[in-house]
Amino acid sequence: MSLFAFNSTFVDIDYLRWLVWLLSPIFISFLLPLTILILCYSSALFLHVYRHRYRITEIKEAVRAGDYWQGARQAIATVWDAHGWIYHGYEVKGLHNIPDTGPALIVYYHGALPLDYYYLMAKTILKKKRLIKAVGDKFLFSIPGWKLMMEVFHVFPGTLKTCTQVLQRGDLLSIAPGGVREAQFGDNRYKLVWGNRIGFAKVAIAAQAPIVPVFTVNLREAFRSVTIGQSWFEKIYDKTRLPMVPIYGGFPVKMTTIIGEPIPYHPDRTPEELATLTSEAIEKLIRDNQRIPGSIWRAIFDRFKRKLG
Repeated sequence: MSLFAFNSTFVDIDYLRWLVWLLSPIFISFLLPLTILILCYSSALFLHVYRHRYRITEIKEAVRAGDYWQGARQAIATVWDAHGWIYHGYEVKGLHNIPDTGPALIVYYHGALPLDYYYLMAKTILKKKRLIKAVGDKFLFSIPGWKLMMEVFHVFPGTLKTCTQVLQRGDLLSIAPGGVREAQFGDNRYKLVWGNRIGFAKVAIAAQAPIVPVFTVNLREAFRSVTIGQSWFEKIYDKTRLPMVPIYGGFPVKMTTIIGEPIPYHPDRTPEELATLTSEAIEKLIRDNQRIPGSIWRAIFDRFKRKLG
């Protein structure tokens, strides 16, 4: 009988073990991202349930707090914070660089999946009691079931005017200048894919707000974009503006968000100069903290460095 044969009365255990070994990387790489999607939809579902509360006392408490959705955001932030700590050993260095009051424009490197932004937003809600409002790509608002979540967490397809108004009200605002293009076509060498984008700098100057540079270590090792056929995918993106590049990952790597020192407003700076200063600040965060090229296995090992040391 062949080593790998099986019939109605016999199943070769070694063959089944070989199949498991062969297929495990596929399941790990492409199915684990579903957990993130499930968490996003769970958050949206919770908000829909929260909206239909009927207990008068709870509604009064929310009104007294000054924000109807404050309790919901707090609960969801707690879930995301726990997920980051358990799955990625997530931590933040330099949280004090995000001001406790007043405006600030948070500019960050965009990974294949902006998982680090969700974690940072949760930390800021829980530790500083502040919400980071965000500029999001238009396609996000077309995802079924997400509209309410975008509204509650103040994610919007920002223009120069609306972004400036957010900062002028004294709020926190986040922008990833690389956006979806950087998410899809960046890689584990962590090169910024910003092109000539300076809109974020114009916003900061118009609002006279500081810019806070942010980068997350091992972000590209948690999730990666498929590199095969990227030139073809880029042509599609240029025509449709839709994220078509498949991603894989969900690896439990160590993730640490580094928040750099704020770049203060200066009346004599041009948008081009401020954009250059910001990109240089983030590139320095990358050089000082990120292993280049990134390694998934070493990023996983980073979680145990402190314990072993």
